[in-house]
Amino acid sequence: MSLLPPEWTALLYLASAVCFILALKGLSSPRTARRGNLIGAGGALLAVITVFFSTKLDNLPYILIAIAVGTAIAAPIARRVQMTQMPQLVGFFNGVGGGAAALVAVLELGHNADPWVRLAIVFTMLVGAISFSGSAVTVLKLQELISTRPLLFPGMRWVSALVVVAALVSCGFIIGTGSALWAIILLVLGLVAGLLLVLPVGGADVPIVISLLNAFTGVAVAASGVVLGNVLLVVAGTLVGASGTILTQAMASAMGRGVSGIMFGAFRGGSTAGSTVQSNRPVRSSTPDDVAVLLGYAQRVVIVPGYGLAVAQGQHAVAELATALEARGIDVVFAIHPVAGRMPGHMNVLLAEANVPYESLKEMAEVNPEFKNTDVVLVVGANDVVNPAAKTSPGSPIFGMPILEVGDAAQVVFLKRSMRPGFAGIENELLYDPKTTLLFGDAKDSLTKLLGAVKAL
Repeated sequence: MSLLPPEWTALLYLASAVCFILALKGLSSPRTARRGNLIGAGGALLAVITVFFSTKLDNLPYILIAIAVGTAIAAPIARRVQMTQMPQLVGFFNGVGGGAAALVAVLELGHNADPWVRLAIVFTMLVGAISFSGSAVTVLKLQELISTRPLLFPGMRWVSALVVVAALVSCGFIIGTGSALWAIILLVLGLVAGLLLVLPVGGADVPIVISLLNAFTGVAVAASGVVLGNVLLVVAGTLVGASGTILTQAMASAMGRGVSGIMFGAFRGGSTAGSTVQSNRPVRSSTPDDVAVLLGYAQRVVIVPGYGLAVAQGQHAVAELATALEARGIDVVFAIHPVAGRMPGHMNVLLAEANVPYESLKEMAEVNPEFKNTDVVLVVGANDVVNPAAKTSPGSPIFGMPILEVGDAAQVVFLKRSMRPGFAGIENELLYDPKTTLLFGDAKDSLTKLLGAVKAL
């Protein structure tokens, strides 16, 4: 017997749903993102407590043990994960959510004979399994345990089509018979479909795929809410699915391509693929002291962060450098490309960790017109998001992608470890421009030396 009357249960679920909506609102801005996260976590905690006091739970000791084990595993991982591994963590958690929804649907299959409920069950199983295996591939690609290049085999598109048809046939048998055997077959087909969906995606597109799979997980959770008759799950899953879909569309637009082109472009040679090709063409390199002079006597400096900054853990050093330049009366801002890094908002999170003021972060549309009036652009660990090939090379895999137009500035300085290209696997002609200077070395080390040289001016 539940300890809460139905009216109180509905009221607490409503409060949780409001918290989720306010959390999404808070996450729309870096300034309020931390508060949004806390509100969302509070809503989730309230929802779990409500379940415990409003539902007759079987096997309560096992439930508590599962919660304790999950907390013991997840909390240390989340606290210790490095900033460069945050996208992998996001992908991992997203996959676990989809897999959990699929397993819940399997367990509910034997308790429901209603065809409409079974339709929701098979949908949850299929989408949840796709999200689980697809997210696993994104983690492996980001961790570089498998190639970041599109992975294809002859006849892959036909195999993918066959898997989809087989999955739909399995869904029909499950709805008609409720067979556990067909449910297992559907789960396997869903897992295979997730692999076939993500393996052909190139490394530079993985952040968009993470967002898409997040939407998949949200939809699966919403469908599981229909299966369980839980309105809050429907609301929460719908919010995640809708926000993930909107984010996916926004990121695809930032790449200048459609979602279908990103997901299936490898079949026609249009996906961004990783590469290790390096050029032997001469470039103009410099020393930290020379670059410090260039920065120290500028009036306006724009810093463009990229994944290389995260790899080097140089966010605190770049924040200190910006502060030192501002102390000399120099106008300093950070230009943020929507798909810089390995996940949505990666650079915003990275710089927030170093306490860079939100006012100093400028989105692409805002900062691009200002490059013409900029003395020096300091590109730290970025490549594809500033590559002019996106505008000038129709055959390039990033052609059509809006970029940060750093080439309009008077001087450009790249901090690079080597001449290795970005994930798109193409050379950046801006590196060979007469007004471009390269400072080779680890980004954190180079930034520390620059900071010392600027202070010594």
